[in-house]
Parts: sequence; C-alpha cells; structure tokens
Amino acid sequence: MNTIIRVGMADYKAAKSPAILITLGLGSCVGVVLYDKIKKVGGLAHVMLPDSSLSNQKDFNPGKFADTAIDALIEDMLEFGAIRNNIVSKIAGGAQMFKIKSDNNIMQIGKRNVEAVRSKLKELNIRVLAEDVEGNYGRTIEFFCETGELTVKTIGHGVRIL
Repeated sequence: MNTIIRVGMADYKAAKSPAILITLGLGSCVGVVLYDKIKKVGGLAHVMLPDSSLSNQKDFNPGKFADTAIDALIEDMLEFGAIRNNIVSKIAGGAQMFKIKSDNNIMQIGKRNVEAVRSKLKELNIRVLAEDVEGNYGRTIEFFCETGELTVKTIGHGVRIL
C-alpha cells in the first residue's frame, strides 16, 4: 500500500517508493520535485520565496526559500539512499495569482520563484525534465516515487502528467 506524505507550505520531505508526495495549493509558490529513479527516492519542496537573504528571522526555516530548500531536500534524499549524480527534477507552480498594475519585478513573486528554482538547479547540475509553471492559476501536485510521475491538477486547466 502506498504511503501518502503531505508537504505543507515552506516545507520539504523525502521518501522512498512506494510513497506518494503531495502538496496542495501552489499559487506563486513552486513545487520542486527531485528524484533518483534508480533508487526510487523522491523529494518534494513547497518553496515560498526565491532567496533566503530576504529573511531576518531568528528561527530560520530552510524550506521557505528556493536556495536553501533544494539543498536541504537533497541532504534528506541522500539519507534515504539516493545517489547525488542520479538526481533529476520536475517543477510546477510559480503563478501570478493576482493582476498587478506595475512592471516592478519585486511584485512578480511567482516568476521570481521559478527563476530562483531554475538557477539553483542549474548551479547544482540537476536537470529539469519537465515543468508546468507560471500562468495565473493554482496547482496541486502529486509525485509517485515508484514511477517518477508528477501529476499536476488544476481547476479549469485540467490534469497533466509530467
């Protein structure tokens, strides 16, 4: 029987097959899936913000930021037996949920999150196999550690398998 593991906002979790990792309500946030298909170890991070340098919190949460969540998730995956060089990725989310009457990039948090995730993955030499990003609608995603499939569910835009 498959174990369903829910990943909350600003959270990340790693798991081994046959687990299913799920996160709900991705708006401007980005769901980052990392996967070692040989060891069938997966991980999912629900990234809220692009860069941890924006934080001044004493109780720092690495799951909140693209630059720290991905590193932390990789560490957890290695503990489950993943091999660093086998890890690939899929990403979803990063929508612009509200109309903004400004060209100011600071207000385009979804786009900035997507760019930060892509940049971090590139820095780590992790290939992005598929993505469903940006737009103006939310997503819920389910990642199947057994098959490596990422199901992206939306309201009004159907279901996609990546």
